[in-house]
Amino acid sequence: MASSSSSFYRCFHAFLLFSFLLVEKPSLVSARAPAGKHHLVDVESLLPASSCSDVPDTIAANTSRLKVVHRHGPCSPLTPHQAKPSHVDLLHLDQSRVDSIRHRAITAAGHLPNPAASSLSSSVPANTGSALGTGNYVVTVGLGTPKKDFSVVFDTGSDLTWTQCVPCSTCYTQQDPMYDPTQSSSYANISCSSDYCNELDQSSCSSSSTCMYQVLYGDNSQTQGSLVSDTLTLAADSIPNFRYGCGHENSGLFGKSDGLLGLGRDSVSIVSQTAQRYNKAFSYCLPSKSSYAGFLQLGAGGGAAGGLQYTPMQTNPNVPSLYFIKLVGISVGAQRLPIPPTTFTVPGTLLDSGTVISRLPPAAYAALRGRFSQLMTGYPKAPALSILDTCYDFTGYKTVKVPTIGLLFDGGLTVNVDVTGILYVASLSQACLAFAGNGDPGNVGIIGNVQQRRLSVFYDAANLKIGFGANGCS
Repeated sequence: MASSSSSFYRCFHAFLLFSFLLVEKPSLVSARAPAGKHHLVDVESLLPASSCSDVPDTIAANTSRLKVVHRHGPCSPLTPHQAKPSHVDLLHLDQSRVDSIRHRAITAAGHLPNPAASSLSSSVPANTGSALGTGNYVVTVGLGTPKKDFSVVFDTGSDLTWTQCVPCSTCYTQQDPMYDPTQSSSYANISCSSDYCNELDQSSCSSSSTCMYQVLYGDNSQTQGSLVSDTLTLAADSIPNFRYGCGHENSGLFGKSDGLLGLGRDSVSIVSQTAQRYNKAFSYCLPSKSSYAGFLQLGAGGGAAGGLQYTPMQTNPNVPSLYFIKLVGISVGAQRLPIPPTTFTVPGTLLDSGTVISRLPPAAYAALRGRFSQLMTGYPKAPALSILDTCYDFTGYKTVKVPTIGLLFDGGLTVNVDVTGILYVASLSQACLAFAGNGDPGNVGIIGNVQQRRLSVFYDAANLKIGFGANGCS
């Protein structure tokens, strides 16, 4: 009997220990529970690596996935051919993008975003960067027959896909040879009289009756040229008659990328054009470091992996192609902050792959910064870095304790931000809280790509929901 009792208590003790470990190392995503109080971080791990890690088998073995890498990191195909921007320059470009989004949504101030009425699978690799104010992850896609590969920015905040084309009267220097439509047997011009031409925000007609497009971005970069169709190749998938821009005049801060892949919800986007094939679904995972790879995948296959938790997708009627979700609260150090949910309601919250740093309503940011600062009093302060005003000097430390941060969304979903999404590390002497406050409570809130690191993010526009899963990539 004593032996039986002893065995019971050993099992019970093991159960308690197992439960304790689960609490100490929570999932990045949960139905309701916040993460533990802090992350214990090796300071050296905060610095970027100088070499590219091997692509994970889950990406390399999946023929429908495109690889995602940091645009200015060691894995990027663009790195040897472009100068790396300073942190100040990167954050300045990020602010230009945010200002553009605010301008587009300005008439929405005071209105609650409403649900939009608006799989199969194919995936693409992406790289993070900052030279393009309209997005900073790139993927490699194929165009034409025979296929030619191009490294393009992918962006949930843009709709029209485009690449620089021959002949090019005003073009920037890019990584790959420019696309020459005369070398493709599947290329065709689109007529001015076509309904497709009328779908463009800005269009005109050439002397040969070819539809002409123009796109002006928030950082004053622009592209214009012919609207054409050709075969687009995403990993192993071929998409015939895909409509995109063949840019003959392109200028601005596009870096060395060859163009852009638009993942917005407008009719000209790849999401809408492939709706019959992929059911308006796609997913991605942005890597935690520039030396790691993530993925981009069209179709429901990217959201089929277990562990996803969902929150309703919303639409701002003034910017209907963008993806909004309902942020209702924030936790710091496992403690929910005393922020009324209505603080986030009026401007709404945009989920964006192209914005780098998340922007919060001023009252919400003040509460986040205040609590975070209280829990970081043991570390010396460092000067502000551009828009980042809460910075620390970790010089001489081997490990640091970083408070956990959870984002609470409608439907009881808690997304626990990866530690690499909590701190923006310019150097060990300047590691900053990777959030910023809006100047006006009526400005749109934005969940940027730094806070999305390592998460599987699944966009299901057909069913009006967005899913988050933990540990989607390294």
